[in-house]
Amino acid sequence: MTGSRPSEGRLYFLLLVMLFFWSLNYVIGKFALREFPPLLLACLRTTFSGLFVLPIYLLRRRAAPREWKWTELRGLLVLGVAGLVLNQVLFVIGLSWTSVAHASIVVVLMPVMVLLFSVFLNQEHFTAGKVLGILVAAAGVIVLQLSKDQASGATIYGDLCIFLSGIALAAFTVKSKQIANRYDSLTINSVAYVGGAVALAPTTLLLSLGFDYKRPTATGWASLVYMAAFAGVLSYLIYNYALQYIPASRVSAFSYLQPLGATLFAVFMLGELITTSLVIGGILVLAGVFITERV
Repeated sequence: MTGSRPSEGRLYFLLLVMLFFWSLNYVIGKFALREFPPLLLACLRTTFSGLFVLPIYLLRRRAAPREWKWTELRGLLVLGVAGLVLNQVLFVIGLSWTSVAHASIVVVLMPVMVLLFSVFLNQEHFTAGKVLGILVAAAGVIVLQLSKDQASGATIYGDLCIFLSGIALAAFTVKSKQIANRYDSLTINSVAYVGGAVALAPTTLLLSLGFDYKRPTATGWASLVYMAAFAGVLSYLIYNYALQYIPASRVSAFSYLQPLGATLFAVFMLGELITTSLVIGGILVLAGVFITERV
């Protein structure tokens, strides 16, 4: 189902494109949150993502139709809604309560969470080095939490939501890797987004009743489209495509560069400040994740 293996250059170029989209998404998300309530924004993002990916899926499947068994579809729905959609909902809510720099550093913990899930599923095993890496990363998170100030806009609740969003994506990553030989990235993402849009439809409609859709500006709508199409559909298609050929821990390791890219975007586009404690905490988190991945 995966076809011939693409070149390493193509795979890593696509991952760099994904990294750019995700790094910019933190700032774009802040723009969107100025004009949409957090939960409504998360629901609309999922709905728009479903609307974007469904035509692509239907066009692709016209050339290669398949019959779905309910057990297969149910498994993919659970994986997509509980992993991918929950990740994006928690991310948007968390971003509304924390700074771009904090959010991007907490997201870097995802390879550690992938490791923990892999150990739980007996795919990997703990070593002394991996435990050391987890402890160093945890120390970095503690530094971040002890050093927050009101001016940064970061809160423990926001960081916690971002952390939980990472757990959801880590679980999605590990399980997606297990089924990558049976379903391509387009199928996994299509079921996730369309299923998520349907699951969130009652909440979306309820929140829409009290929201004036004439209020958002062109910037707000463009930000929503970017989050849904580029940071959502396109990036996750790349993500799952790469998972078919590259180990899950190596794909998730591309998040190492997110804090740098996201923070630079935030400094120039939002005026966020880089503090000493932020740098120290970020370095500890990155070092811990690096140790966990390399030993």
